[in-house]
Amino acid sequence: MKSCLIKIVSSLAIGIGITVAPASSYAATPKTMKVHYIDVGQGDSIYIKAPNGEDIVIDGGNKGKGNAVVSYLKKQKVDDIEVLISTHPDADHIGGLDEVINAFKVENVYAPKVKNNTQAYTDFLNAVKKKKLTIKTAQAGVKLPVKDVNAQIVGPTKTHANSDLNDWSAVVHMAYKKNTFLFTGDAETKAESDMIKAKKTLRADVLKVGHHGAKTSTSKNFLDAVKPKYAVISVGKNSYGHPTSQVVNLLKNSKATILRTDQSGTIIITGDGTSYSVKKSR
Repeated sequence: MKSCLIKIVSSLAIGIGITVAPASSYAATPKTMKVHYIDVGQGDSIYIKAPNGEDIVIDGGNKGKGNAVVSYLKKQKVDDIEVLISTHPDADHIGGLDEVINAFKVENVYAPKVKNNTQAYTDFLNAVKKKKLTIKTAQAGVKLPVKDVNAQIVGPTKTHANSDLNDWSAVVHMAYKKNTFLFTGDAETKAESDMIKAKKTLRADVLKVGHHGAKTSTSKNFLDAVKPKYAVISVGKNSYGHPTSQVVNLLKNSKATILRTDQSGTIIITGDGTSYSVKKSR
């Protein structure tokens, strides 16, 4: 009976000049999680387009990189930002966030409860105040408002001295179906060890390597816990020797595919819930 009705409706539609599209053409576009590791030189800035459309920004590069980050976001058709995270107050992470906040409507701002006396940090606070936003504390156990994604902050698990800014880094784990990502800021081996001891969710296919590949981050124990398939190093020309051969060798031994923004430009990793595709800007 059902097939008969379909034939009648199709015949009537053709008779009056209406094209009936096959049912398959109405299928929704498959949802993906798209992570952009923006090339900001020696610094970090990450943009995430979540499966249900939320826009997430983690860090904004150095002072002077804000305009480039804003321009990039606008090219991606970002109109507002649901989640903005400052991993920690170092200038090469927080420096461009004031310009990002000034350029877009921002719904939620997260940052660890540690201060810095730099102009970059002051400008970030002023931008937040100007938009009448409240900074939510970035610490282990905080869930992020992202639909269909298990997005949680897994570090820091403890408080640290104000001089240990890197270990205050907000570390974020995101899982979309079988796709898993870990964003580490500049978390060093102490913070890594804290997260392992606290049994935080660290296993991730895609790791944003801590502190631009410095030898003070990315311990073997941490890599054993994460087991990454891809390791993204956000790095530019620098005098620190980043990424160090020690970390590069550890990543190679872990069989992770190493991707570097200084070599490949902006790197986009797209997860469809089961697999990944990688796109490089150069």
